Amino acid sequence: MGEYLTSCPACGREFEADEEMRVATLEYGCPICAATLTPAAFTPH
Repeated sequence: MGEYLTSCPACGREFEADEEMRVATLEYGCPICAATLTPAAFTPH
């Protein structure tokens, strides 16, 4: 289970992320559609 729950505003997919994945997603974008996500998109889980 991930530390964070996020939902991509572009593609609507929800996914769990640990800290490492959260950092990578903020740097490279959504792993599904590559849309930019902000720190506000991640809710502690």
